[in-house]
Amino acid sequence: MKILKDARLQLTLSMVVFGTIGLFVRNIGLPSGEIALYRAIMATVLVGFVLLFTKQRIDFTKIKKELPLLLLSGVAMGFNWILLFEAYNYTTVSVATLSYYFAPVIVTLVCPLLFKEKMGVKQWLCFVFSTVGIVLITGLGDLSAGSNHFKGIAFGLGAACLYATVILLNKFIKGVQGLHRTFLQFIAATAVLVPYVALTGGCNLGSLDVKGIVCLLVVGLVHTGVTYCLYFSSLKELPGQKAAILSYADPLVAVLCSVVILHETMTVWQFIGGALILGFTLWNEIPPKNAKKI
Repeated sequence: MKILKDARLQLTLSMVVFGTIGLFVRNIGLPSGEIALYRAIMATVLVGFVLLFTKQRIDFTKIKKELPLLLLSGVAMGFNWILLFEAYNYTTVSVATLSYYFAPVIVTLVCPLLFKEKMGVKQWLCFVFSTVGIVLITGLGDLSAGSNHFKGIAFGLGAACLYATVILLNKFIKGVQGLHRTFLQFIAATAVLVPYVALTGGCNLGSLDVKGIVCLLVVGLVHTGVTYCLYFSSLKELPGQKAAILSYADPLVAVLCSVVILHETMTVWQFIGGALILGFTLWNEIPPKNAKKI
């Protein structure tokens, strides 16, 4: 029971930290691609050190068939970060995060096509009401919200599509442990972001002030390296249902940070829309009581 409590604490802590990333990204005066690159580099170094320190060797002979999928998922992860950080630039952290959390709905919709899974009434209800939630957080078609607001939502949904791609690709990757998988994905993200940054503005790290440097270090080392380690170590000990419930601390903390700390406004309709997205995607992830345990 002690291990389970520790796992719950680790997962909750990692989700809370994930939920605060928007606060720090907002204070880094760099292009989104460059932030994503430095995040990938720092996380790769930190997770690599953890694997080395704990003597967790990656046996490439056993995973060589899955390497292409790992690398592709890493590329999707890197550009997913870019789009999410761009969303923060154009709309509120809460709206960007809620748009991003449309990813599980996309996965639910695509799984029947890739894995021949049937969508039942529950899945269709989740899709419909989560979509209604997205419509509500856009402002019910109120153009007074400004074009930047809609750009932010578009970037958030784009990030959601890429995150859904990472989730779906991971479903095909069977023989790679969680932390090994993430380490290789970080490497792939770094490899693709280096030429992307070089072609879209180059290195501007010297323009950062002390506050920006500190925030960048926190995003790379804490929000990514440390938190991913906590996340995957906790998943080993927790059943899927509990992990799904605890993972929703991330968007809830993000919304609180947006409203309480950044003083960003959130309308009643956006609040209802966010509740629909989070509520129905969470309901979709929780199996029925009579489901067979694997």
